[in-house]
Amino acid sequence: MHKNGLQVAIDGPASAGKSTVAKRVAKQFNYIYCDTGAMYRAITLKTIRAGISLDNAKEISAIVKNSKITFAPDDNGQKVFIDGDEITQDIRSEEVTNSVSAVAAIADVRQQLSAQQQAIAEDGGIVMDGRDIGTAVLPDAEVKIFLVASVEERARRRYKENIQKGINTPLEELQLEIEARDYKDSHRKVSPLTKAADAQEIDTTALTIDQVVSEIAKVIKNQLNIN
Repeated sequence: MHKNGLQVAIDGPASAGKSTVAKRVAKQFNYIYCDTGAMYRAITLKTIRAGISLDNAKEISAIVKNSKITFAPDDNGQKVFIDGDEITQDIRSEEVTNSVSAVAAIADVRQQLSAQQQAIAEDGGIVMDGRDIGTAVLPDAEVKIFLVASVEERARRRYKENIQKGINTPLEELQLEIEARDYKDSHRKVSPLTKAADAQEIDTTALTIDQVVSEIAKVIKNQLNIN
């Protein structure tokens, strides 16, 4: 166990409910929540805004080197900043969503952001979600969870989220985007989306958020020897 508690790694494909659940779990145990996906999205947004091509690994690596990504607590979870500018909503745009896999596949980008994530998690007491937390970022995490859900269910969730934000993308289109994202994430050369051998898999398709949080809380309590 680390100074401030356990390292909890939550991995899984796009829209499996990772960040929603991770935020709730962190709150329950009074742990820090780190949304690694937001870090990749922040770099993607800065890349797009700078007009840099998504396959220009050298330029994008330089962006990571010269950027400061920070988080601040908020009633809705957290605010995300890059170089002091708040980008919480901007990083959720469809353009960023469809471009982030390309940026996340760059080896040097992953290396730099993973090092930042490891520094954040060093003292424990953290819930971190992403694609490769249990395999690459925190391979020694005491609790590893791998969330899955059917493509149809994940598309429905994304659709519902989008409607609330006033984005109206057809459900079929979202399903195709999620399938494409799954393929890119699991076939990239560097740190692909894979389940750690010692991770506990939870299929969230038919579960409510509360049920998923409760399942993960059980695993954490078990590790902490709390009944």
